[in-house]
Amino acid sequence: MNRVFHVVKKEFLQMRRDRRMVGMLFAAPILQLVLLGYAASLDIKNIPMVVCDLDNSKESRELIEHYSGSGYFNLVGRSRDMNDIDTYFRRSAAGIALIVPVNFGRDLLAGRNPQLVVAADGSDSNTGGIGLSYASSIAASYARNILVKRAEMFNLIKNPSDLPQVTSQTRAWYNQDLKSVNFMVPGVLVMVLMLVMTVISAMAIVKEKESGTIEQIVVTPLRDWEFILGKMIPFTITGFIQVSLVLIVAVFFFKIPLSGSLPALLTLSVLFVIVGLGFGIFVSSISKTQQQATMAAQFLLLFPMLILSGFIFPIENMPKFFQYVTYIIPIRYALEIVRGIFLKGDNFGDLIPQTLALLAIGTIVLSLSVNRFRRSLR
Repeated sequence: MNRVFHVVKKEFLQMRRDRRMVGMLFAAPILQLVLLGYAASLDIKNIPMVVCDLDNSKESRELIEHYSGSGYFNLVGRSRDMNDIDTYFRRSAAGIALIVPVNFGRDLLAGRNPQLVVAADGSDSNTGGIGLSYASSIAASYARNILVKRAEMFNLIKNPSDLPQVTSQTRAWYNQDLKSVNFMVPGVLVMVLMLVMTVISAMAIVKEKESGTIEQIVVTPLRDWEFILGKMIPFTITGFIQVSLVLIVAVFFFKIPLSGSLPALLTLSVLFVIVGLGFGIFVSSISKTQQQATMAAQFLLLFPMLILSGFIFPIENMPKFFQYVTYIIPIRYALEIVRGIFLKGDNFGDLIPQTLALLAIGTIVLSLSVNRFRRSLR
């Protein structure tokens, strides 16, 4: 262990002398968490809307005010020609178009059912789908207000609450306000850890190859496992510090509620860090330069895992084959662990399946990576 200690000491000295490395290790994760925490939001507000009011009546103007005052839509243009809507969509100047038909107000007052047309720019399917849902809800709310006014006008009811209605009580568990930041920030934490640990550890080892120091190490009495262990210990400690820093940012800056066990989160995060280091050793074994290591880590490992982890796209929506592939993606289990602890109040006992899966993947990846790395030294 004395030789391992000297390798660990050498790594820390090397980190301290390389100021860019220190910046990448500690400043980059926090910067990425802050930027992605704000940018990677699923909350949609102020969808740009263009209105084609072919009626221009008192009722049509009231309806448009309902839309513009809702907070979900931002009125960016008006037109009396429906052909202009295509121009707005082509220029991406509007995401939703509201078309009020001719005689909308007259039909409404006569008790008929005028048909509104709401069109969405389908090139952004997420915003378009949510925008259509919001638009339908606002139209239904406006129709009910009209019904109440007419009932009062003809003395059909004395109190609007006397109208029959179906109500439902909705409640969201674990994220009561349905804030996307509470869902996204824990996921970003996982992605940042995997990115930094894989890339930094791979670059640190490949740097030894480029400088030729690894050949000097090979001819020393230092055994292969001692060299690898000496490389992993500093990055594991560094990863633990990174986890602590990004947790502070997540809890105190983004106000993400930490409902579960903090010891469980720290312990399982270290396990995930070791898995990331295993991938870093694998990347270093197939790369000869730091540029190759960066490219391999990002495009060969991290990008496919990002797509298949469920971080962005629901796993349930993927084809069956890719759903099975996700079972070997460690980020999938890390996301379930971190989100479970943050939002659902999970502890060690609730996360046994995910922990065992992560442990199994980590053991396999680390064994294969170390074996490959040892052969690359010979």
